[in-house]
Amino acid sequence: MAVLERDSSRRRDRTHYLYLAVIAAVVLGIVVGFAAPGVAVELKPLGTGFVNLIKMMISPIIFCTIVLGVGSVRKAAKVGAVGGLALGYFMVMSTVALAIGLLVGNLLEPGSGLHLTEAVRHAGEEQAKNGGAESTAEFLLGIIPTTLVSAFTGGEVLQTLLVALLCGFALQAMGSAGEPVLRGIGHVQRLVFRVLAMIMWAAPVGAFGAIAAVVGATGVDALKSLAVIMIGFYTTCLLFVFLVLGTLLRVCTGISVFALLKYLGREFLLILSTSSSESALPRLIAKMEHLGVSKPVTGITVPTGYSFNLDGTAIYLTMASLFVAEAMGDPLSIGEQVSLLVFMVIASKGAAGVTGAGLATLAGGLQSHRPELVDGVGLIVGIDRFMSEARALTNFAGNAVATVLVGTWTKEFDRERAAEVLAGRLPFDETTLLDDGHGPAPEAAVPAPGTPPEAEPVKA
Repeated sequence: MAVLERDSSRRRDRTHYLYLAVIAAVVLGIVVGFAAPGVAVELKPLGTGFVNLIKMMISPIIFCTIVLGVGSVRKAAKVGAVGGLALGYFMVMSTVALAIGLLVGNLLEPGSGLHLTEAVRHAGEEQAKNGGAESTAEFLLGIIPTTLVSAFTGGEVLQTLLVALLCGFALQAMGSAGEPVLRGIGHVQRLVFRVLAMIMWAAPVGAFGAIAAVVGATGVDALKSLAVIMIGFYTTCLLFVFLVLGTLLRVCTGISVFALLKYLGREFLLILSTSSSESALPRLIAKMEHLGVSKPVTGITVPTGYSFNLDGTAIYLTMASLFVAEAMGDPLSIGEQVSLLVFMVIASKGAAGVTGAGLATLAGGLQSHRPELVDGVGLIVGIDRFMSEARALTNFAGNAVATVLVGTWTKEFDRERAAEVLAGRLPFDETTLLDDGHGPAPEAAVPAPGTPPEAEPVKA
C-alpha cells in the first residue's frame, strides 16, 4: 500500500511540473511576442494544433460519459428532470449576466470619443460575413446529425449529446442485456481519458505558440487605446463569478466558490493559455465526477452548459454592443439594447468553446438588427483575443457551479466527499483522469453476477 501511495504521489508530482511548464511557456511566449513579433505570429499553428488535439477527444468523452450515466439509471424521468432543471437554471443565469452587463456598460459608457479608420471599417465588415445569423429552426435541425457516425466527426457538441442520450436510453430499456455494452463503453472511456492525459503533455508547446502569436500580432497599442472596455469587462466578469455565482453556491450547497475554483485551478490555467473553455471540457467532466456529482448529472449538465450556459459570452455581447454603439456616435436605447442582446445570446449557442466565436456573433447580431453599427466591430478586433480569455474563464466557472448546484437540487451530489476533495484529502488522479466507485448511486444498474469490482464502470 505504501509503495502504491508513493507511486501515485510521483505521478501527481510529474503533472505538477507539467503545469509549471505551462506557466513558463506563457511567460516565454509573451517575451517572444514583444521581442520578435514577426516570428511570434508564425508560431500560431502550435497553439492551434494543441487545441485541435483536445477537440479531437471531446466527442468520444461526452459520448462515453453520457451513455454510462444515462444507461445506468433505471428511471428515464430522472434524466429528463436533470436536463429540464439545468436548462431552466441556464436561462435564469444568462438573464442575470445580461442585466449586469447592461448596468456596467451604461455606467462606463465605453467607446465615447473614439473614431473609425478605413482599416477598422473593413475589419468590421469581415466579421459580419463570418457571423451570419442562424434561425431557430436551422439551429434545431442542426442538432440532428446526418448519420449516427457523423455526430463524432462533425465536432458538434449537441449532435454528440443527442446520439449519446439516445444510446443511453436504449441501453436503459435493454435492462440486464445492455450491461455488457455498458462495461465495454466503460473500458473505452478509460482508454479515451488515458489518451487525453498523454495529449496534455503537449500543453506547454501549445500555450507558448498561442500566446506568442497573439502578443506578436497586437502588441500593447490596442490595449492602451481600449483599456476602459477591457478593464470594465474583466471587472464585470469577476463580480458575476464571485458575487452572483459565489453567493448562490454558498447558500445552496455551503461550498465556497474560492475552494471550488482552486480545485479547478489547472483547468483555468489551460483555458488561459488556449483562450478556449472547450479545451478544459473533458477535464471538467472528470473532476466534477471526482468531486461527488453523479455521472448522469455531470454527463448532462456539463455538455449542455457549453452550449446554453454562456454567462461570460452574455456579458461580453452586452458590453461590446454598447461600446460599438458609443464609438459610432449612435448609442442604443434601452429597448434596443434588450431586444438586440437577447437575440445575440440566443444566436451564440455553442460559441462558448470556440475561440473568436463571440466576435462573429456580435457582428452577426449587429448586422441583423443595426447594420449601420457593424463597421464599429473592427474597433475591438485587436483586443478580442484578450477579452475572450475572460469570456472563456467565466463560461467555465459558470458551468462548474451549475453542475454542483444541479447535483445538489437533484440529490445527486455527495457533500461529504466534496468536503474531502476540496480539503485535499482525496486528490484527483491526473494519470487516468478517472475515479471509479464514488458519488450517490441510488438507482445504479446492478452488475451481472461474477463481474469483478474493477470492471464496474456504470456507477452513477
